[in-house]
Amino acid sequence: MRAKISRLLMQLFGWKYLGGIPQVKKAVVIAVPHTSNWDFIWGKLAFLSYNIPTTVLMKKEMFVFPFKYFLKTWGVIPVNRTTKGNMTDELAKEFASRESLYLSIAPEGSRGLRSEWKKGFYYIALKAKVPIYLAEINYEEKTITCDEAFYPTGDVEKDMITIKSKYINCKPKYPKNFTTGL
Repeated sequence: MRAKISRLLMQLFGWKYLGGIPQVKKAVVIAVPHTSNWDFIWGKLAFLSYNIPTTVLMKKEMFVFPFKYFLKTWGVIPVNRTTKGNMTDELAKEFASRESLYLSIAPEGSRGLRSEWKKGFYYIALKAKVPIYLAEINYEEKTITCDEAFYPTGDVEKDMITIKSKYINCKPKYPKNFTTGL
């Protein structure tokens, strides 16, 4: 039922999901570009429309009434950004403890312009020994694409260039807030 409603909402607003269902049960999914809160909505609807249960991380400050109930039902995990700890290790353990997990992360780490992407998604995938699915949100064509899996090699600098190069021509909602840094 949730898939049908999600598909209907996407159709109503002219959006399409282009891609398949991941061929593995565990993966980090990077959603690029991230220049608007709408990126989360369209991405989540796209995955829900094909029963792909993604989990996302979001700052705990967003978990206020009435949004916290909505966010929890959508698989959002609150993150306390003020405490010190190793989120990479915690999330690698989370991957190990579950039969299936698609953790969706925006590597820019912010909706504002960032010349450098955060590399946490990469280290999580490497430590958990899972692929990184490269998802793209295209506002010009109103499409979400997620069909390419990238397996991290451990050479973070080389791999980041490969990953970022996929997004050079992407079409964000707010182009002035996006760069690959390449």
